[in-house]
Amino acid sequence: MDFSFTEEQVMLRDSVARYLGKAYDFDARQALLRSGAPWSKEAWRQFADLGVLALPLPEEVGGLGGSAADLVPVAETFGEHLTVEPWAFALTLAGGALVAAGDNAAARRHLADLASGASTGAFAYDEGRGLAAPAQIAMTAAPSGGGFVLDGEKRLVFGAAEAGFLVVAARAAGRAGDVEGLVLLLVDPHAPGVALTPFRTQDGRSAAHVRFDDVAVAGADVLMRDAHGVIAKLISDAILVLAAEAVGAMGALLRITGTYATTRKQFGVAIGTFQAVAHRLADMKIAHAKAYASLMYSTALAEAGRLTARDVSVLKGQVGKLGRTIAEAAVQTHGGVGMTDELSVGHYMKRLLAFEVLFGAPDYHFRLVGKAA
Repeated sequence: MDFSFTEEQVMLRDSVARYLGKAYDFDARQALLRSGAPWSKEAWRQFADLGVLALPLPEEVGGLGGSAADLVPVAETFGEHLTVEPWAFALTLAGGALVAAGDNAAARRHLADLASGASTGAFAYDEGRGLAAPAQIAMTAAPSGGGFVLDGEKRLVFGAAEAGFLVVAARAAGRAGDVEGLVLLLVDPHAPGVALTPFRTQDGRSAAHVRFDDVAVAGADVLMRDAHGVIAKLISDAILVLAAEAVGAMGALLRITGTYATTRKQFGVAIGTFQAVAHRLADMKIAHAKAYASLMYSTALAEAGRLTARDVSVLKGQVGKLGRTIAEAAVQTHGGVGMTDELSVGHYMKRLLAFEVLFGAPDYHFRLVGKAA
């Protein structure tokens, strides 16, 4: 099993790192958030020019024919810079759903726009439970002619307010808990009956709650029926990529804290020479190494087509738990200044704590692992 990145993956990662190092440092990120803009349109164009947006999409729509696993190296770099653009959600979830739809004409058009950076999409899945459990979807899609009529609400839809299209996971038959009866539908976010409530998450991302009241979906916009398996796969892909982003944030936080411990002095010496601080830094390094190893193992499994739901839960639980360990240790080492808005440490902590609960907290995933044993 190969645990190394390919030459092409490394080249793309390095190109992204160079761009972000010049144009997306912490001060630039802070200015972006203060501006009120949901995310940087210029950064989005650069991501498209670098090939990031095309990477996991099919070649016939302008993509590069890669997979979610190919996004892992660049995701680490995005995590190091705490980017707020919805690229991971747009590509793995919304884009992945369009790819799974096959020859659907509308899906192909949106995929081409996504690959070129002309537009973006959002995946409306969660209904307030925040779990990686598609069977719990309850929002109804009532059959109407060859299409459906949507009623209900989706929560925490990343990038929805700026999206050119929504992919909505809904229930056409059965009840919450059933794996049968789920559909994936393509919806215009500006269609009659669609109401968005945008907000910014604690870690700086743009999201929205989306309400659907008698929203008609034509037959041509039905992406998939019996969609439980596909939805589960999309969530697994998203967890893999977001875990890579979290590991990147963990690495950055480790470096920042290590530097602080060697430059901050008390009683005439660097605080890193104190045994308690040195041991804390050692614990942070061990936690990062464990998270990185878990990520690389999962990535290798994904590239080999052997990544199971159990493997994804192990990854999500491990990285979520270890991310909290590193975040808390970093803040503890910095003291009160670690939680100020002017210092990046608290922002990294927010990103890691957000990842911890997204698609289910560590305890939830560890329980799934136990059930699968």
